[in-house]
Amino acid sequence: MLRALPRRANIGRYPGMRRFDDAAKARPYLWSFKREHLWPALYIGSVLAFMPTYGLQVFIAVLAAMVVRANLTVIVALQMITNPLTIAPLYLLTHTVGQWLIDVTGYGSADAGIASSVNALVLGGIVVGLAIALVLDVAWRLLAWEARRFTQRYRTTHAVQPDLADNRR
Repeated sequence: MLRALPRRANIGRYPGMRRFDDAAKARPYLWSFKREHLWPALYIGSVLAFMPTYGLQVFIAVLAAMVVRANLTVIVALQMITNPLTIAPLYLLTHTVGQWLIDVTGYGSADAGIASSVNALVLGGIVVGLAIALVLDVAWRLLAWEARRFTQRYRTTHAVQPDLADNRR
């Protein structure tokens, strides 16, 4: 799966991405996994994955990553959630959540026809995307915390003990 994701060296090989090639190579934050570049990619990528923009998601994700200084690999990888096999169930889920929110709040319920469905799909996409991003954020933080704990335990148990013979003078 990682082979399909863009990297600094191969972004120009993707159809339609050649025009972003020089701009992407000149921006090191697109390839950085620092927190300040990772969190925007996580949240924007998750919301964008559930929005009704199928087919344009990767291009929108690249532009969004450049605008908000987010990690390009993460934001594009999240777009792979929506694919031809998952699009129908995911859009049904987002529409159901959006319609439920419209019914509960009463906001936007006067719209009829396709406008109501589009409103429900967009609202549901935002809510489901933010919920998924929050779950991923908490999971990432828990894994990072566990990795730090593991590293600390490893260092304390495998620390080099000074040899008593070396300390005698």
